[in-house]
Amino acid sequence: MMLGEQFNKSHWNSHLQTTYGISKRHANGVIASSKGAVDSAKECRISHIKTLEGKAKSCEAWLKKAERKLKLARKFYAKKNWQNSKSGCVFPLSSSLKYRQTNWQNLRVQIHNKKRKLTRYRQILATLKSIPIRARVPKNQAFIVGPKDESHGNQVCQWDGDNFKFRVPSCLESKFGKYVESKIGNFRSNINRLPATGAKTWHFYYKVGKWCVAVSFTPSKVERVSSSVVYGCIGIDINPGSIGWAYIDAVGNLKSHGQIPFKTGLPNGQQQATIVKAGLDLAALATKYQCPIVGEELDFSNKKEQLRERGKK
Repeated sequence: MMLGEQFNKSHWNSHLQTTYGISKRHANGVIASSKGAVDSAKECRISHIKTLEGKAKSCEAWLKKAERKLKLARKFYAKKNWQNSKSGCVFPLSSSLKYRQTNWQNLRVQIHNKKRKLTRYRQILATLKSIPIRARVPKNQAFIVGPKDESHGNQVCQWDGDNFKFRVPSCLESKFGKYVESKIGNFRSNINRLPATGAKTWHFYYKVGKWCVAVSFTPSKVERVSSSVVYGCIGIDINPGSIGWAYIDAVGNLKSHGQIPFKTGLPNGQQQATIVKAGLDLAALATKYQCPIVGEELDFSNKKEQLRERGKK
């Protein structure tokens, strides 16, 4: 639980080493795991507050507009000769034979529900801004952080591509020995292959009755295989039924364009195959024109905050 105290990594590192009899490398892994959970909780809290504030703001705008519309409609029908008015009513009164109520009654019910929703948003916001952040760190996992200047990127965890060797903390040597060794299959992937140098952080976690291991690292730098974007590029626009592309030259002249079929809503396997095929088609275009591909970075968070007031469509 975070109560606002200043985090002192050196103090906690010494405390863990003294209390549990572990090395600095193991203590750093514990601190990294805990701090990661806390930082994630902080970011989620900030994002949650921002989303609720956006929803409350959208709800307030809808209420203001709806109440003004109802007020102007009442004012219009309060006139003696409203039948002969040239301006007309912004919200004319009508009745529904199906639901047996007027549109004014329906709007008043909506306003009532929106006010309740707005009150709920404000209560949640007030609570989130006052209560401390709580982060849970699972017990059945371990982090080992390694620097880039050590052999294999981590002295505690050594992996030669086939066999894995883990340095056991001194407090557990009597039970497990100095090292724990296991065979881990090699990963024959050409993308982000584990480099021989650079820092590596190992993550051990227990899942579905077995221990799993993952490693994070800085991948080798990818060399440029195409011309710079200043000499032209392919721009793409992703739509529900297709991916539109257009190739322009260095001065922005349109040289070629087209569409790649892209169906959505398919079963998982078929959807993955569709995505792969679209990616290969785009890669073939990039190879053909010897230029990079650029895409737009979209953020729908603001629109999602207004969905309740915008209707299903």
